[in-house]
Amino acid sequence: MSELRIFYKENEKIRIARQLDILKEIDKKDIIWIDLVDVKEEVENELEQFLKIYIQEDEEIEEIEMSSRYIQTDDSIVANANFLLDSYDVEPVSFIIKNDILVSVRDVDLQSFNDTVKKMFVNTRNFPTGYHVLVALMETRVEFDADMIEDTTDKITKLSEKITKASDKVDEDVLIQIKDLQEKVTIIRQNIMEKQRVISNILKCDFFPDDLQPRLTMIIKDINSLFEYTKFGFDRLDYLQDTFLGLVNIEQNKIIKIFTVVNVIFLPPTLVASMYGMNFDFMPELHWQYGYPFSLGLMIAFTLIVLLIFRLKKWL
Repeated sequence: MSELRIFYKENEKIRIARQLDILKEIDKKDIIWIDLVDVKEEVENELEQFLKIYIQEDEEIEEIEMSSRYIQTDDSIVANANFLLDSYDVEPVSFIIKNDILVSVRDVDLQSFNDTVKKMFVNTRNFPTGYHVLVALMETRVEFDADMIEDTTDKITKLSEKITKASDKVDEDVLIQIKDLQEKVTIIRQNIMEKQRVISNILKCDFFPDDLQPRLTMIIKDINSLFEYTKFGFDRLDYLQDTFLGLVNIEQNKIIKIFTVVNVIFLPPTLVASMYGMNFDFMPELHWQYGYPFSLGLMIAFTLIVLLIFRLKKWL
């Protein structure tokens, strides 16, 4: 859904306009934030001319090289970051800040943006410039990342309980769930790593407001904490995977054990039957009246002896 929102100051309050015509009516110094969601190229071109900026193409925003993700000039910053959706898909977002005005470019609606807007109207004094909006967006996004990590951690805990309770019956779907969670943790880790690199570069910016430096530093600390949580998640998933594979080996060993016991039990009767199946001319038992019952008794006796040995050895 295409959307244009222009946040500007008026009588110490923050207003929202949804048409570019407002730019002709207000002072450029009153503009705080321009949020673009899948807008037409004509809108971007008009904003580029008005603000003297360059809005990157989608291919440029999605570049993974750091030189493309963070660009700083004498009076502007271009920072690109990936925002995770609930589906763990990645949505690239471009931030351009110049002359205290923040321009954000994205293709889909993001909850972290909506929450930041709510914060702006609750306490307008905390958002005097676009720099403050950018920091608030990053703070809100990191909070969302923390929630996603917490949700993934809960899923890991439930999976661990499932494996523990069903240790006598191994389900192959468990391995698929482990792989899926490993992939999700990897995506989250890569995502917060990108934000850490961008924010670290912003901290080095000479014209970034000094009053925002402590908040940026705190975001870096929060991201480092999230790194530890993701590492803990990886360790738990590795442990669960090893546990699962161990249970699979135990199940396989049980099956092999059953076949081995059956083979050993029937080995003596097979040996007796083989002996009397040999084609020799002189075998006294073949013409003996009790030869057949004797051979059956011999087979049963050997079988019982083997079973008794297994019992004494506690192999059964």
